[in-house]
Amino acid sequence: MKNKLIISTLCLSSLWTTLAFSQTYTLRLAHFWPANSSVGNVIQDWADSIENDSNKQLKIEIYPSQTLAKAAQSYASTVNGIADITVTAQGYMAGRFPLTQVVELPGLITTAENSSCAIQKLYDNKLISSEYTDTHPLFLFVHGPGHLHTSEKQILEPSDLEGMRIRRATTVVADLLSSMNANPVGMPAPDTYQSAQRGVIQGVAFPWQAMKDFRLNELLTHHTEIGLYTLSFITTMNKRAYNNLPDNLKKIMDKHSGEHWSRVMGKALDNLDAAGRKEALEAGHTIEIISNVNTNPVWGPITKKVIASYISDMKNQSKKAENIYQKALEYSAECSTNIES
Repeated sequence: MKNKLIISTLCLSSLWTTLAFSQTYTLRLAHFWPANSSVGNVIQDWADSIENDSNKQLKIEIYPSQTLAKAAQSYASTVNGIADITVTAQGYMAGRFPLTQVVELPGLITTAENSSCAIQKLYDNKLISSEYTDTHPLFLFVHGPGHLHTSEKQILEPSDLEGMRIRRATTVVADLLSSMNANPVGMPAPDTYQSAQRGVIQGVAFPWQAMKDFRLNELLTHHTEIGLYTLSFITTMNKRAYNNLPDNLKKIMDKHSGEHWSRVMGKALDNLDAAGRKEALEAGHTIEIISNVNTNPVWGPITKKVIASYISDMKNQSKKAENIYQKALEYSAECSTNIES
């Protein structure tokens, strides 16, 4: 009788294990890029890789173009379980991720790949991880250098921006633009085309990739390639959704997390920047190049002041913020190797 009970228990345990390894799990992913945009396609490739590695046990259901959650609410929607995964910009939640947004300051961005690797190292080494305790982060990344793109005139020096309505991504970029007497206008990236078309804004601060993704090369023909800032992003998961996965599927999600995928996304964004720039050149646009913004005699005094102001405004966290800025420089240099093959 005892042997029969043991056998029955083992059989039941085996049955539950088999069910766990055969059940399909659907995860809803929210992001704000258009469905067929270049970044949207990279996110789709990542989701496809998860599905394939899990033998279709994991299905990622993607909701692009803010269809599941508005850009400004997408992180909160993942905390609350409306979305299981989100890919979003931390800067859309003003004041929520001040330590992370240190990486958006001038002088840090080299390439999207290097800087994505650097921001992931900041997280992995627990310099910014305290800002994400309410979700399960998968990987962080940044876009390429943020430039100035305008419709009416070429920007050669800060005074050229005076009075111009320029779309800004985050408060960091808003502070930069305000210090140059521009009028920063906040809005989600998907709204910029219509706003530029109607004259609500006269320009944008964007990487080249976004100029192509949001079709702004059709409207803005003057470009100042200055590397003024970058924007940080996170791919993160609802804690309960992650914890409810069986161990084999957690391993799949873990495999699609961390520095490797930060680099993959960064490298993809570098390639997309090249495509956006090429599109502008082929259309006959004018591109002015300003190198080394922080040491430029005209731009440098302004950018350095903004950096110092941002760090000092963090008050009791200012020393931590200064350390993060220096570590980001260090990690970016450390990360300047080719992407893993």
